[in-house]
Amino acid sequence: MQYKAPLRDIQFVMHELLDSESHYKTLPAFQEADRELMDSLFEMAASFAENELSPLNQSGDAEGCQFNNGQVTTPKGFKEAYKAYCELGFPALSAEEDFGGQNMPFSLSTVINEMVGTANWSFSMYPGLSHGAIQTIEHHGTDEQKQTYLEKMVSGEWSGTMCLTEAHAGSDLGIIRTKAEPKEDGSYSITGQKIFISAGEHDLTDNIIHIVLARLPGAPAGTKGISLFIVPKVTVNEDGSLGENNNVVCGSIEHKMGIKASATCVMNFDGATGYLIGPENRGLQCMFTFMNVARIGTAVQGLTAAEYAFQGSLTYAKDRLAMRSLSGVKAPEKVADPIIVHPAVRNMLLTEKAFAEGGRALVYYLSHFADTVAKGEGDALKFADQMLSLLTPIAKAFLTETGLEAANHGVQVYGGHGFISEWGMEQNVRDTRIACLYEGTTEIQALDLLGRKVLGSQGKLLANFVKIIQTFCEENKENDEMGQFIRPLAKHLKEWGDLTARIGMQATENPDAVGGAAVDYMYFSGYVTLAYLWARMALVAQTELANGSSEQAFYDAKVKTAQFYFAKLLPRTTTHVQRISTGVEPYMSMDVDQFAF
Repeated sequence: MQYKAPLRDIQFVMHELLDSESHYKTLPAFQEADRELMDSLFEMAASFAENELSPLNQSGDAEGCQFNNGQVTTPKGFKEAYKAYCELGFPALSAEEDFGGQNMPFSLSTVINEMVGTANWSFSMYPGLSHGAIQTIEHHGTDEQKQTYLEKMVSGEWSGTMCLTEAHAGSDLGIIRTKAEPKEDGSYSITGQKIFISAGEHDLTDNIIHIVLARLPGAPAGTKGISLFIVPKVTVNEDGSLGENNNVVCGSIEHKMGIKASATCVMNFDGATGYLIGPENRGLQCMFTFMNVARIGTAVQGLTAAEYAFQGSLTYAKDRLAMRSLSGVKAPEKVADPIIVHPAVRNMLLTEKAFAEGGRALVYYLSHFADTVAKGEGDALKFADQMLSLLTPIAKAFLTETGLEAANHGVQVYGGHGFISEWGMEQNVRDTRIACLYEGTTEIQALDLLGRKVLGSQGKLLANFVKIIQTFCEENKENDEMGQFIRPLAKHLKEWGDLTARIGMQATENPDAVGGAAVDYMYFSGYVTLAYLWARMALVAQTELANGSSEQAFYDAKVKTAQFYFAKLLPRTTTHVQRISTGVEPYMSMDVDQFAF
């Protein structure tokens, strides 16, 4: 399959739905980001993704990364593609100007990351984590640390990682064992092993800057005793040149289900020299800078999976001939009708389309709040931070799960050919499956959403978003054409509040009620969030149609996809509400010994 960047829909969301140019004008740092600049960046990224990365997607999967005595070799073509990526200035796009960055909005990087990731997700993993490492050093590093690392990281000459997970701990970072022993020169000796480290070792850059969680001697137990350290693969001399190899060694790379062209490493730190970043025992708080960026990036992967599946499925469904339409022959000149005439196939195609285009709207909407958090001030910054806190777990969990569903539909549309590697659909399933796991599994994100963000804020974070949707519904309640969207949206909005209150009451009697309801609550929240954005997209499209736009087919398709979403996908919330209403007892009543005999 050859990826084609969906530039028209990207422009629709960025310009017509979100009015990004006006958004940037509210942030003085981004005044120069006008529509002309945006479109030129989008076209440049589209060309790179289509012509440089897409051709490497299947070959990279087939070849995979090679491991030899601590060294990792990326698949053929990756080094050249990475060099071109850096020459285009993409690593520097959202970084600070003081260190060679272009100081462009995070939301513009998100658009480019979507195109790069859809074309070749494995490739996108290499520069992807560098963005978070750069932001972590920008926000929490000392002036000396910034001077030492940022310029080369921003240019792409060096890359970065996030080293959290340990074999015995998984997502429970409170029980990590990696140690940091103070040294006389003010540095630290880092000892321990980290697993599942994406791009922990590779041959694309001269140095890799690891951001590592570790414990200082005498640190408090649990998450309150974790500190954050910069640990370079190669030490850096005072003049900025590379010194000796640090005691950081890749022990092995994982043999994985998917993203095989991305090196997932076991990293051994054997007395490696590291440097404290941020306050002692506050490493997890500093790491959230990194983790939030990574979680938005993972939400993008859900979007890319849906987009990739949709593009492949649509092309195949138009060409593949099988049987005749139940309502009469549609292609009499052919031996059979194209399978796109069949309702079951259209259901899968429209599900992919609705999740891809709805996911794009959600990720870009979320990234606008990230812009304000980065460069805003006062009440606007505070509100954006609250919205980001609420929407990030929804986007990460919901979009990766729906992206996986869309990827599975991609295989199904192709039938038996979807199971064959040459078509690319089975690779999409394998590549995207990890998105539901890393940066916090769906279940952990759901618990974060319900337990910490909604109930933990006593409903304040949810109330902010509900008010936005209520205002939209109120403004359009007299619009007859919008009634088909406004009425069900308003109904679900009330149900969201009632559902939250019901779970809160259940939790006062049994704390397990939160864990029992969390995943269904996340799905409910995701479907309603996408419904709001689809209603907004329908309003934009209806307005353009009424104004006699020359793109009647495009806007009509947008309205019809919104209608499909409301008619066929939003009703799934009923099942999740019913599951929540039955409480936690069906999960917890069985003794452990009763699970199997």
